[in-house]
Amino acid sequence: MLSLQFVPYHEIEELGSARRVKKLLDIVKQDNIVLLQGRLKKEEEADLIAITMEEIDNKFKGIELAVVNPDKKTDGIIRNVKQNMVNLLLGDRQGFTIIGPASIVKDIKRDPDKIQLYTEEAKANGKGNSVKGRKKGT
Repeated sequence: MLSLQFVPYHEIEELGSARRVKKLLDIVKQDNIVLLQGRLKKEEEADLIAITMEEIDNKFKGIELAVVNPDKKTDGIIRNVKQNMVNLLLGDRQGFTIIGPASIVKDIKRDPDKIQLYTEEAKANGKGNSVKGRKKGT
């Protein structure tokens, strides 16, 4: 069964970087795909990947990660100033982040019109059949 867990930004907003990464990784290690409102800082993404690499074993195969940002069009200086003020006040709430266990999420492809999340059914007894599916979103 495919399980998605939405994590609103306010749930991680007050956490320090290490606790954010741990919270998200703990969810993924329970074979859930995380849909995080907003995005992590670049350093947090790097930490998430580094910690994941250290924790890979026979049961946990790693993660797939994708960050989806809204179009950053240059609509003029006024719009850019407004956007910067919003980011300053609210944090990194724009866009969203997808994090899933590599044993389930095989690939995440993005283009301007859709997101394709390719999954493989978890193999509980080692005899599972590979099932490719995709979830489209905008």
